[in-house]
Amino acid sequence: MARTSAAFSGGVRLSDYLGVSVIARVYPRGSVREALRSLNRDSRRRRDLPAEVMVYYVIAMALFRSVSARGVLRCLSDGLRWISPDLPMRMSGKSSISRARTRLGAAPFAALRASCVAPLADAGTIGACYRDLRLVAFDGSTLDMPDEARNRGEFGLPNASRGSPAFPQARVTAMVELGTHAAFAWHAGPLAESEAVQAGMLLGHLSPGTLVLADRYYMGFPLWSRAVATGADLLWRVKTNMRFPVIERLDDGSWRSVLRGSGRDRRKSRGELPVRIIAYRIREGETVMLATTLADHRAAPAEELAALYHGRWETGTACDEVKTHILGPGAALRSKTPGLVYQEIDGLMLAWYAVRRLIHEAAGKAGEDADRISFIHAVHVMRRRIINPGVFSPGGPDGRGN
Repeated sequence: MARTSAAFSGGVRLSDYLGVSVIARVYPRGSVREALRSLNRDSRRRRDLPAEVMVYYVIAMALFRSVSARGVLRCLSDGLRWISPDLPMRMSGKSSISRARTRLGAAPFAALRASCVAPLADAGTIGACYRDLRLVAFDGSTLDMPDEARNRGEFGLPNASRGSPAFPQARVTAMVELGTHAAFAWHAGPLAESEAVQAGMLLGHLSPGTLVLADRYYMGFPLWSRAVATGADLLWRVKTNMRFPVIERLDDGSWRSVLRGSGRDRRKSRGELPVRIIAYRIREGETVMLATTLADHRAAPAEELAALYHGRWETGTACDEVKTHILGPGAALRSKTPGLVYQEIDGLMLAWYAVRRLIHEAAGKAGEDADRISFIHAVHVMRRRIINPGVFSPGGPDGRGN
């Protein structure tokens, strides 16, 4: 179905004429240029839609789901000239935009992520740490995309209880900082890739001084052992069919045990890993069991860790931010080819990170918990600051442009 341009309403302030300054502050032009140059993707000749423009376009596209492809470009045009008057650009049609995105590819966004995306929390960030450990969590989600043959072949279709599923889906797993809700690492792939497999691809971002929280779907000897090898501490929910012998009962009700592989995992593991188990019953009557590497029950009491684990569900809210408040109703991507799907997902995640950084900075200045600042309002602010109605020329607010 063709998209129609959306009209923008609301009051305009002088700060709104900064155009893409919010995105450009998180992803400076110098970093964008370096990412393109490192991959030999920078525009060597004058183009209507140079590579630098398309990087900002793909990120902005995530914030304007109801706006046509050309409408997103129109939103950016004046703002980009405001920031960089020397940046060549002219309005183009949908097919030209698609060709420019295809030339650009997905690799520059991975390079930009490597240079500009990092955990945001500092010593003053509320809810960012347990004792002296920085809190992060794995979380995953799926994203619909246009039903094109190449997309179906690359990503696959979900199972459907009735009839056939309507759209192919990509699976995305992110590593999210709990204090800021900022995803600082992510991996996207076919639906057949499990969240545990994708989480394994993110382990390089873990280090000592981090406490990783994860749901039971990630729990298993292979991933646990690899995560432990990074030096990070772990607090993961245990699957209901796993059994942990009591080696030593501790004063807080937890006990020391071991994690063993099962079946083929056991033959591969050739050993076992020490764990501490915490079991408790929640209000609905369900028993929850957690495994942790935090062996000292005096330094990390079971009651504190049980309360801390439920903070892990903040990441569920984080994924909801992407699907509900950025993508909006339907939560479907636009791209019709696998390469552009991967590119769009990176742009979406970079846009999410930019919004979360804006919230983190505002929370720090106000001395507030980032959870108390509206994500929806922050997205509206980002959108408003991207839009430049063209009142001012590229030369500045005095109207003396080129």
